[in-house]
Amino acid sequence: MMKQLTKQQKQFVLEYIRTLDGEQALKLAGYKTKNSRQFAAELLSKDLIISEIKKQLKSQINTLCIQKGYVIQKLLQIAEFSLEEEDILDKEGNYTGKKKLRDSGAGLKALEAICKYLGFSNITGEENNYQEAKIITIANLDDKKI
Repeated sequence: MMKQLTKQQKQFVLEYIRTLDGEQALKLAGYKTKNSRQFAAELLSKDLIISEIKKQLKSQINTLCIQKGYVIQKLLQIAEFSLEEEDILDKEGNYTGKKKLRDSGAGLKALEAICKYLGFSNITGEENNYQEAKIITIANLDDKKI
């Protein structure tokens, strides 16, 4: 016969998913113990509890029904908005450079998330499909390259 979670353990799982705090989840589930940190750690190490947490999380994710394409589209919008630049002109209207309109931190995080999803950050044993850039300076130019 397969073991099942008690009603209190099920409540602990639900509270843990909601708070991500083992000690708080214990209290909210109605446990009374002197060493709540240790007891929470013990509960969170049980296969049955871990299994129920995974099951509940999967159920919540499936319930959301968010398409991956939608998430990527929103991340791209955040990146574009955050990284938007404006031309800088002098008094005569001549172009002198660009300036960022916003803090670019959110845009860079959005781009990082997209790269991770697309696998750009994975380092594998396969050969990369790009060539390393070569830096050319005046010192290493010869007459044939000019």
